[in-house]
Amino acid sequence: MALKQTQYLKLSQKLLPQQILLMKLLQLPTLALEERIKEELEANPALEEDGEQATEEELFSNENTEDAEFSNEEDGEESGEMSDAELKESANVEMEDFMDEGELDAYKYEVSNKGSDEESREFVVVEGPAYREQLEQQLGLRELSEQDYSIGLYLIGCLDEDGYMRRETEFVVDDLAFNYNISTNVSNVEAVLKLIQSFDPPGVAARNLQECLLLQLERKTEKTREILLAIDMIKHHMEEFSKKHYDKILKRLHIEEEDLKDVIEVIRHLNPRPANSGESKEDTMSAVIPDFIVSVSDGIPELSINGRNLPDLKISKDYKEMLAEYSKSKDKSSKEAAGFVKNKIESASWFIEALQQRYATMSICMKCILEFQNDYFVSGDESKLKPMILKDIASRVNMDLSTISRMANSKYVQTPYGTFLLKSLFSESMSRDDGEEVSSREIKNILKELIGKEDKKNPLTDDELCEALNTKGYQIARRTVAKYREQLDIPVGRMRREV
Repeated sequence: MALKQTQYLKLSQKLLPQQILLMKLLQLPTLALEERIKEELEANPALEEDGEQATEEELFSNENTEDAEFSNEEDGEESGEMSDAELKESANVEMEDFMDEGELDAYKYEVSNKGSDEESREFVVVEGPAYREQLEQQLGLRELSEQDYSIGLYLIGCLDEDGYMRRETEFVVDDLAFNYNISTNVSNVEAVLKLIQSFDPPGVAARNLQECLLLQLERKTEKTREILLAIDMIKHHMEEFSKKHYDKILKRLHIEEEDLKDVIEVIRHLNPRPANSGESKEDTMSAVIPDFIVSVSDGIPELSINGRNLPDLKISKDYKEMLAEYSKSKDKSSKEAAGFVKNKIESASWFIEALQQRYATMSICMKCILEFQNDYFVSGDESKLKPMILKDIASRVNMDLSTISRMANSKYVQTPYGTFLLKSLFSESMSRDDGEEVSSREIKNILKELIGKEDKKNPLTDDELCEALNTKGYQIARRTVAKYREQLDIPVGRMRREV
């Protein structure tokens, strides 16, 4: 095959580093942004915190979002002596204006994310020892051979975050042999595992939920009739219990409904996640930090962006002076140092500018959402929520759909009616029988209300829920009901059944 040259046109789009940085910062919630700023302060010595506080009007005015322009007139001759690679590297942004503080307004390169009257608060978090450390302490109190102690430590290290032993015993034996040169067998490992299962918290080191519940039930000192029935049910009828086939359990255990209620109550007090000390997922979640704060004054919603403990940033004066000194010298080492310092200052200015653009973008988009959902924010009545999708906001603020998505992603808004995810304000539109456009969130609330009032002994199926919604004037398909139910984290009717 002969070689030949051809010409062709290709359209491509490339993002500047500043644009990539802005997109990454825009999608971060307040808490994650704090960590990101700390990382940048540690990584870039040219970026530092500013002790002086400036007003939001000064820091986030339109001037702050303009691109910084840097002239290279003073060192024109020196630039001529640089190599082509050095010229190409410094072609995009020149930093010589940093040397003349009289011509440069410092606030253009500083950012404040707090109001002047906002107080800074520090939260102290006290943590106890991790559950693995507690298990290791209990293991150390037992009289064990050196080999069994090493096996015990390895088994404790294999436990997952819920306290379960998910690894097969045969694989553990192989791991100990290959990685730790410990020759043992399955029965010995099982014996050590059995020992760990006797430790606190009860149920730890179980291999599945059934074993976890049994370990906790068997640890009960007082073996009442309900506990003995619970042990029997978990040991022999776990599948029926997990699927809530209560009729089958009643027949096989030969008990009455009241007895079954007592047994279920016993099991309900057990902990399926022993490593979390019985805490629910909601209890272990950290406090939600709102990114937007909406207050209502005289019937008018007012917006503020939560700056929390975000520091004020500026470019280091020492690095500006350092760049000026290195730029005066013509030797090679000074030019390399000047290039390094210039890159650090340039990176710092990009970061500050990206924070300014993030603030401006979030402010513009959230103000648009406030206008769109004005009736809801004034009254707090969810029935007044209008159908709103990302495209509605994007078209109003003349921004890309992906920008709006990043802005709304993982952000919380605090209102007089509660704090909730910003994305929960977005919903599809659906038509009632009378032609009125309603939000899908309204339908979800009605769905939740229907399920809340149902007979738990005979819970409503998706078909029955669909029929109930149709009766209320909401023409909706069964598969859509199932989708909304799953989004509300509500199980199917059979799993909602109670005795």
